[in-house]
Amino acid sequence: MGKFFLIRKIMFNLSETDKKNYKSIILLNELVNSSKPYRISSLLNDDNRLLEPLFVELMAQGYVTTSGQVYKATKKGEDVFNTFMKRYQEYLRLYDVFCFVDLGKGEFAFSKYFDFETDEQWDRYKNSLPPSYEDVRIAVSIFKKINPAEIVFMSFINENRFDTTSTGWQMDLLSDSIWNEIIAICDSAIKPEDLGVDVMVDMISQGAKLALDLIKMEDEKRETAVQYSDGDQDEYEEYVEEEYIPVYSYYEPYYDPYYVSDIWLLPLFW
Repeated sequence: MGKFFLIRKIMFNLSETDKKNYKSIILLNELVNSSKPYRISSLLNDDNRLLEPLFVELMAQGYVTTSGQVYKATKKGEDVFNTFMKRYQEYLRLYDVFCFVDLGKGEFAFSKYFDFETDEQWDRYKNSLPPSYEDVRIAVSIFKKINPAEIVFMSFINENRFDTTSTGWQMDLLSDSIWNEIIAICDSAIKPEDLGVDVMVDMISQGAKLALDLIKMEDEKRETAVQYSDGDQDEYEEYVEEEYIPVYSYYEPYYDPYYVSDIWLLPLFW
């Protein structure tokens, strides 16, 4: 990819609509995700009272309703959340590979992803990478005309930065601190103009190929697991239905460095 010079620019602004959208996604996750051990009471006691203005607006727009004494996502709210989750899955599968790239050597840390047996081993490897490995996810999202703030927001979700089991998470969600951090990350990140079109196209092409290779390997591992499952028939059928979903062919268009799935073009809220 060659050498390059970085020109940092203060150019990014996170709109109030974006902030409201992302806050609403966190709340919808609380209402939609069946694994949650509790529901948010519509009485909004304790720290949940801070969320009342957001819930009032979500209800007024038809994304949330009440059932008994708890808030519940409507079909419209579930559709919005599912759209976001489809984007989030694409982020994990196709954009996260760009978080550690040695631009001088054209090497991706994710090329070694399946060399490690546990997440802990993988994390130790990432933490040991030299400074020559850069995070270029923002540059890729801008090049593809995807909102870079949403990419950072998704990375925060992946890192459990919105931990709704911790005390005071409501205040953290509503304060400016985490949103200012997203703005700062977008401002300080490498931009497409820092690298040039040719480098961007080459880098995205290499990253897409790597991501698709990883997806294909994951598909093959799942298929093998299904074929050699030794559980009872009910467990086997449940595993096949819910766990083994081949995804490689769906993402083949991403070999084109300019390709963007229609899922990113849909508005989330409002």
